[in-house]
Amino acid sequence: MQPFSTHTGIAVPMLNDDINTDQIAPVQAMRALKPDYKKLLFMRARLRDDGSDNPDFVLNQSQFRNPGILVTGQNFGAGSSREAAVWGMLANNIRVIVAKSFADIYRENCLQNGLLPVVLKPQDADAFIARIMTVNGAAPFTVDLQTQRISGPSGPDITFDIPAADRTRLLEGLDDIGLTLKHTSEILNWEKRMAADQPWLQTATDSRTS
Repeated sequence: MQPFSTHTGIAVPMLNDDINTDQIAPVQAMRALKPDYKKLLFMRARLRDDGSDNPDFVLNQSQFRNPGILVTGQNFGAGSSREAAVWGMLANNIRVIVAKSFADIYRENCLQNGLLPVVLKPQDADAFIARIMTVNGAAPFTVDLQTQRISGPSGPDITFDIPAADRTRLLEGLDDIGLTLKHTSEILNWEKRMAADQPWLQTATDSRTS
């Protein structure tokens, strides 16, 4: 997993509530052996029935064709647990989603894959949305996880909260396996104690110590 420290990019407004994972990553497009995750993102909304671009969809508008930050509404990522709905974001260089709230599973998938989910205080969220609408893709914003600040045009820096454990895993690029491996020495010591205290439970040689 790629560590996250700061990310600068165009902020794209997609302000609907309850955007679900099948809208983000349609299941039909994932049936290929090697799906094109960049093309997959919001595929049904981005394309017309004849395969041409839908000019009314925000990501097809010229100022938002190279997004970096997605700004959206309540309950973003509702629906299934498919990680492709995160992989499609990363394939399009979207490494930050600022939402009024996230579906729990989608938020966890973001953390597992190095995508920063940000929930702002209600007054800050409304102010930030007003700013990105004013800027309209003309200039980028920067999200700094070290300082927990969003900076950019048309206003002051905005601070955001994130649990310390989530911040650490993103800064260090650690998924659940990586977090577990940080405790390898403690795990090995526990296993050695158990092997000495309860030898009848040991049925195989530990290849890590041979």
